[in-house]
Amino acid sequence: MLMGKTILVLLDACRLDTVTQAAGYLEHLVQQGRGAKYRVWGELPTMSRPMYETVLTGLPVLRHGITDNGVVRRSRCETLFRLCRARGLETAAAAYSWMSELYSKAPFDPMADRFQPDGPGDICHGIFYYEDSYPDSHLFLDGEFLRKKYTPDFLLIHSMNIDLEGHRHGSQSREYLDAALGAGEALGRLLPGWLEDGYRVVVTADHGMNSLGQHGGDSPELRTLPLYIFAPEVQPGDHTQQAVSQLNVAPLICRLLEIPPAAEMVQELEIVMT
Repeated sequence: MLMGKTILVLLDACRLDTVTQAAGYLEHLVQQGRGAKYRVWGELPTMSRPMYETVLTGLPVLRHGITDNGVVRRSRCETLFRLCRARGLETAAAAYSWMSELYSKAPFDPMADRFQPDGPGDICHGIFYYEDSYPDSHLFLDGEFLRKKYTPDFLLIHSMNIDLEGHRHGSQSREYLDAALGAGEALGRLLPGWLEDGYRVVVTADHGMNSLGQHGGDSPELRTLPLYIFAPEVQPGDHTQQAVSQLNVAPLICRLLEIPPAAEMVQELEIVMT
C-alpha cells in the first residue's frame, strides 16, 4: 500500500445535485460503506481562479488575495503543492492552464508550458491544457499517465467540460448533465485501480452553476458542492445532512498525506475521521 498518497479530482462547476445524478459509481461506493459523501458550502466569490486557490490553500479569498479570474500571478501562500515540496514529496497535476499560473509559472505560454515534466514551481510534473473544450476523457488519462509514470504523493486532476457546458447551456440542460456523466464514467473506470493501489481519493468542485449558465455570486446553486472521500482515515457514509465549509478540503488532504497543515488552515476538521 502507498501510505499517504492522495489524488484530488476537481470537477469544475459541478453542483452537488448534478454529480449525485451523474456519478453512479461514487454513489455506489458510499452506499456500500466504502466512501464518505459530504455537502460543502463553498466560499465566495464563486469564481474559478479564486476558488482554486481556496481549495488548495484552505484560505478564504480575503486571506489569499486571488480575488478574480483576472488575477494572473503565482500563489503567495502555503499551498498543498508547496507543503509537499518542502517535505520532499512528489507532486503532479493534469489541469487547466490557470493551475500552472498559480503553482508553476505565470503567465502561461502554450508553446512552452503545456508539458512540464520537471516543473519550475511547486508542481513537480504537469500536463496543462488551455482550451475549456479539451476533452475530459483525455484529461483523466493525462492524470493517469502522470500517476503511473511518477507515482506522485499528491496528484491533482482538474476537468473543465462541466463548466463549459454549464456556461453554454445552463445547469438544467442535458448538455451539462452529459458532461457530468462523462466525468462520472471516467472516475468509474479509474477509481477502482487507484484504490487498489492504495491511493486516497478526494472528489470535489470549485463552485456551482445556475440555470442561466452563470456563476460568481452568492446563491445556493453556486455554493452547494460535493465532497466524496475514499480513504480509510475517514468514516464512510452519507454525511450530507449538514453542510461543511470548503475550507476543510486542504487540511483534510494534509491529513491524508500525513503532513502537518499550514498554520493558517482550519485545524479542527468538520470531517468525521476514524
